[in-house]
Amino acid sequence: MRGLFAPVKEETTAYEMAVTGRIPEELDGRYVRNGPNPLGVDDPAAYHWFSGDGMLHGVRLRGGRAEWYRNRWVRSDAMAMRLGEKILHGPRHLDMDFAPNSHVTRFAGRLLALVEGGSLPYEVDAELDTVGPFDFAGTLPGGLAAHTTIDPDTEELHCVAYCWAWPYVQYLVVGTDGRVRRRVDVPVDGRPMMHDFSLTERHVLLYDLPVVFNPGGVGVGPSFPYVWEPGRPARLGVLPREGQAADVRWLEIDPCFVFHPMNAYETEDGSGRIVVHLVRYERLFAKGRTGPDGAPPVLERWTVDLRAGRVHRERLDERPVELPRVDPRRLTLPHRYGYAVLESADSDLRAARFPGIERMGCGLVKYDLERGTSEVRRFTSQGGVGEAVFVPAGPDAAEDDGWLLAYVHAPERDATDLVILAARDITGEPVARVHLPVRVPVGFHGNWIPDRE
Repeated sequence: MRGLFAPVKEETTAYEMAVTGRIPEELDGRYVRNGPNPLGVDDPAAYHWFSGDGMLHGVRLRGGRAEWYRNRWVRSDAMAMRLGEKILHGPRHLDMDFAPNSHVTRFAGRLLALVEGGSLPYEVDAELDTVGPFDFAGTLPGGLAAHTTIDPDTEELHCVAYCWAWPYVQYLVVGTDGRVRRRVDVPVDGRPMMHDFSLTERHVLLYDLPVVFNPGGVGVGPSFPYVWEPGRPARLGVLPREGQAADVRWLEIDPCFVFHPMNAYETEDGSGRIVVHLVRYERLFAKGRTGPDGAPPVLERWTVDLRAGRVHRERLDERPVELPRVDPRRLTLPHRYGYAVLESADSDLRAARFPGIERMGCGLVKYDLERGTSEVRRFTSQGGVGEAVFVPAGPDAAEDDGWLLAYVHAPERDATDLVILAARDITGEPVARVHLPVRVPVGFHGNWIPDRE
């Protein structure tokens, strides 16, 4: 609730923002990011960052100009009531309703704000105003997920949904017509947090790890009832895309937690192996509800050997990183490059300025996974560097021919810039900085929404 995490108190609309540098003409669309921004908290001591009402922050780029910036709360019923507005109503799952705060994606012509745990996504319009809860024309069997993957080949949407209230794990596929065409219910003991998943050309990877729902857990406040369960086996499930629940192969792995895989793909050597790049935590919520315990999250490569039934782990970086991304055209396919937020290692700064927050983004890392090298672009030790989204220069451009877009705190203004970097040279001067009139609080995930697909 303090520092760069503090919620903003008003919705803002600004036009024709000042720009340092030159916005590429090819960037024709909107960069939109989601994140928690509670309008009011009854008990700040019990508040957990993950539980704040979602607010979208968007910048419209066109013709080399920054046409507008908007921030808008997602109008769940509770949020609409707090704002004194008419309730939108709409479908519900288990009477659950929440203003999604985790991600935003466009699919089948609709812009959707996403969250996990059993709530429905919410549709918003081109100017980020809420349309209402969305259930894919009544075909969504439960909630959706915080993370979805759109297959670049079929253009279908895939996700793994779970629910804490009525325990289930479901692999879902939504066709390009906007209707759920496939559902696989996967039996999983307990109520694990399955924040994300991985998709390859032929398989779905399920992360069944020792962070579980437990409202009575020691040190866990009522607003975020997940804990580390010592002794619970950690395992990776491998489901053929067209398989059923009985076809899942569960492979034992060392205890850990994974919020965010970068990408996964089948190897091209005929060995049947799967390669996954991801950010791994040794433990999470073991000592309390505020964040990682022990070693910081690091980038690893997991090689899944289905013939031997083993998963080989290889650490790729000792630096703390999170929020990994790739060129969206390479999802499910072999990729050379990846990007992540570099987290501050200055524990004294974190403790003094932001008690209870483990790490804050201070820069971006570009990984060359083929050569095993990396480049770092640092911004500020005070944090406030958000997830970097890659936008290709064109449909046939090379894998790193494009731009990285990220929100970065500008401490001299106590506001935020939308920073545009050339992906081939992230250490150079930014291509452009769009100077927003307000601070964008530290948040979660976003996407580039082009005007033309």
